[in-house]
Amino acid sequence: MDTLGKIITCRAAIAWATNSPLTIEDVQVEFPKAGEVRIKIISSGICGSDHHVLTGSCPMNFPLIPGHEGAGIVESIGEGVTSVKPGDKVLTLIVPQCRECSSCLYPKGNFCEKQDILPSSGLMLDGTSRFTCKGKKIYHSFRTSTFTEYTVVPEIAVAKIDAAAHMDKVCILSCEVPTGYGAVVNSAKVTQGSTCVIFGLGGIGCAVIIGCKASGASRIIGVDINEEKFPRAKALGVTDCLNPKNLKKPVQQVVMEMTGVGVDFAFEAIGLTDTMLAAWESCHLSHGVCSIIGMAPPDLQLSLDATKLLTGRMLKGVCLGDYKTRDCIPQLVTDYMKNKINVNPLITHQLPFDQLQEALKLYETGKVIRCVLLF
Repeated sequence: MDTLGKIITCRAAIAWATNSPLTIEDVQVEFPKAGEVRIKIISSGICGSDHHVLTGSCPMNFPLIPGHEGAGIVESIGEGVTSVKPGDKVLTLIVPQCRECSSCLYPKGNFCEKQDILPSSGLMLDGTSRFTCKGKKIYHSFRTSTFTEYTVVPEIAVAKIDAAAHMDKVCILSCEVPTGYGAVVNSAKVTQGSTCVIFGLGGIGCAVIIGCKASGASRIIGVDINEEKFPRAKALGVTDCLNPKNLKKPVQQVVMEMTGVGVDFAFEAIGLTDTMLAAWESCHLSHGVCSIIGMAPPDLQLSLDATKLLTGRMLKGVCLGDYKTRDCIPQLVTDYMKNKINVNPLITHQLPFDQLQEALKLYETGKVIRCVLLF
């Protein structure tokens, strides 16, 4: 089918309002404008951030097409696009890399000023949408929108990957792996023989476990209120599991008692201020590093004992493992293909796109690490 320069009609999942069921509809996807790329999606993971969008924890404009953890093939490019061409295999990036703003030019950090997360407009960089359905404008999700057979993404939010990559699995390397694994090996730089605690044993938390295990951590404590997640967490490398609901003391106090001095590294992968505080208070007073990975709902305030900041304990937020996305994520794919990173255990389910509702139910019940939709 010759689609170059034409509007494509395809299937996409639309959330018409907050907390409304997703419905698969026929949508019209415009051709890419200058600096944009149209992609045929092959696979997409269902991430916790997508759930935050659908439930309103992450404010967005509706109706929208969710999804951001996508792998696909470039169908066409807009004027001025030079980094990819039709036929290239690519990943979509929730955090772009424009290579021009103060964040991109600074050696550390990666939160590009052209991101569409905080806040989210749901529109492309020129302030318009590329999707319509039933005559209505449909908003983008993080300028990625991967729950669709075709999407349009800014060139700065596209990473070209190895032509031999397995497209049914590499989608998780666009978000889950850099967010969790990267927070450990690239941002916190967990050390051999260290002690770690992970709050939240979902998809991101499990990627953290893999990073801690690969870094040689001697003790990895996993915290979650869903004990069905414990067996798989232990299979990945967790040494101790704690359910705060079953404890007679605050979980951070229990972690302190288990370790004697607190952990060297703590990771919060939920997005709640209570668990952020617990992770912080689980750290060694002098050199503990607490990394906040979870996305919290807006307007929440985190209150800390200010005196503890003087001791050396460090609190930091981490987005996609601090990776410069377009520069670094292709290398993660290459490392995966060379068996330097084994992320296959993170994908517990793969379902065709038309079984989206079943996939969402699996996510909501915590019965998956990551479910990948196949198009």
